[in-house]
Amino acid sequence: AILRASTDKISMLDNADVKILHHPWQIFQLNDWALRHDFKLLTQNRLSQAVSSTNKCINESQIFIEEGAVVEHCILNASEGPIYIGKNAIVMEGNMIRGPFAIGEQSVLKMGSRIYGATTIGPNCTAGGEIKNSVFFEFSNKAHDGYLGDSVLGAWCNLGAGTSNSNVKNTGGEVKYYINKEMKALAAGNKAGLLMGDYSRSAINTSFNTGTIVGVCCHIFGNSIPPKYIDNFSWGGERYEFEKALKDIANWKKMKLQKLSIKETEILQKLYLSN
Repeated sequence: AILRASTDKISMLDNADVKILHHPWQIFQLNDWALRHDFKLLTQNRLSQAVSSTNKCINESQIFIEEGAVVEHCILNASEGPIYIGKNAIVMEGNMIRGPFAIGEQSVLKMGSRIYGATTIGPNCTAGGEIKNSVFFEFSNKAHDGYLGDSVLGAWCNLGAGTSNSNVKNTGGEVKYYINKEMKALAAGNKAGLLMGDYSRSAINTSFNTGTIVGVCCHIFGNSIPPKYIDNFSWGGERYEFEKALKDIANWKKMKLQKLSIKETEILQKLYLSN
């Protein structure tokens, strides 16, 4: 979601209201708004790459495919919101996508995925399975089956195969997030899922409860449902050793031809020492 505060940008959006985030779950709550306005900004006075005839399109005027993107044998339904496919992205065969939706540059949406709006897949991500009203920051993966709804994944996250989250309580009541170690709870509406910090990962078949917060650089595994608040640098139920955490992050970055920078290391160290 993009925050806009300057009057010149607001005028470009037909005097749209300014949206200010006070809580992290508002990223997915405001994503529908952000997708629609960003689509207008990105596509104004531009022509989309031709949509392949192998696809089934609904409301094709609201579908924009950037140069180098590959989309074949998919159902693209933009009747309820626009669909944006970023440069060099790959949308594999059999995907069913309902807008509003965006996938960033060089990201991959694997075969047979079911995507509901409002969903944003950031650049250099891999996504698959069933996803609804969720936001992926850059270089994050949910590459296999499992459900992700009303959720946010930070940068460099990875959800193991079969990982799913709950976004609605069985009672239908209000979902609350525990926002710190003191277990202070804040209400976030009746649909609220997983909020995962940068560099965090889950083991296969992990099941996250409604209103779960996972901190930065956590490794989630075990035989039970994870707690609803997981502190930064958690390794299962223990404290992640800092040097091991850096090594593991570097390993993940290497798989995407990236390196852990000095600046990132400094930020992580400050966070680790203050935690």
